[in-house]
Amino acid sequence: MLLRAGPFELQFPRPALIMGIVNVTPDSFSDGGRFLDANLAIDRARDLIREGAEIIDIGGESSRPRAHPVPEREELRRVLPVIEALAAETRCPLSIDTMKPAVAEAAVKAGASIINDIAANRDDDRMWRVAAATGAAYVCMHMQGTPQTMQQHPHYKDVVDEVRSFFSDRLQRLNDCGVRAEQVIFDIGIGFGKSLEHNLQLLGALEAFQQFNRPMLLGVSRKSFIGKLLGAPLRDRLPASLACTCAAVRSGVQIIRTHDVAATVQAVRMTEAIVNVRK
Repeated sequence: MLLRAGPFELQFPRPALIMGIVNVTPDSFSDGGRFLDANLAIDRARDLIREGAEIIDIGGESSRPRAHPVPEREELRRVLPVIEALAAETRCPLSIDTMKPAVAEAAVKAGASIINDIAANRDDDRMWRVAAATGAAYVCMHMQGTPQTMQQHPHYKDVVDEVRSFFSDRLQRLNDCGVRAEQVIFDIGIGFGKSLEHNLQLLGALEAFQQFNRPMLLGVSRKSFIGKLLGAPLRDRLPASLACTCAAVRSGVQIIRTHDVAATVQAVRMTEAIVNVRK
């Protein structure tokens, strides 16, 4: 299985890729405000790369439930200096976490090679045209609703089947816009329009999404469903995040998005060593 992301080509199977999170925002649920200054964000990315991150995901707009939208100009002001600086000094693929086509296009021009789109449930095809024109990889994430509405009584008849159908539909729509299958990454969207039960059902059925022969990205780092299940405050959710991550790697997930890179690298590499011995 091949993934094309701008100038990068990644061949799977291979060890799972660790994607480190850099939120250049004042209000992200976990680290909002810590890296709002561009220099601090750049230093944070450098630290994550030293810890073993192989992709850096840079976002300038919070996607937490009920987060307020950020004007395009402000989002660009936050992310472009970070992307430009990192692109000049590292060969690590950079990902732009955005819902705005204009921000994605500018970010790719600045050096990003992956578009991480939580709003892949869109009807407008402008974002997909950007991916097609630039050759950037495209993370197609499932979300029910928008960040402002997604946790208002999410409902599914069969969440696994509906997410699987969503991916099938989007793969065709992306192809119609000129996005090659080799550019596509799928993300089930843990916490995006899902209840605790929906999240657990999806995590227990990750192998069901292998039918698309595309890399799967999973983001569970410190998310609220862990707190709901275990009563753990935000600062104490790393063990549960790692448990979900290890289970996902055993189920074939190829990309793990996390705030805690060093711990995740250790957990993932140990899991892979055990899985490989059993083969």
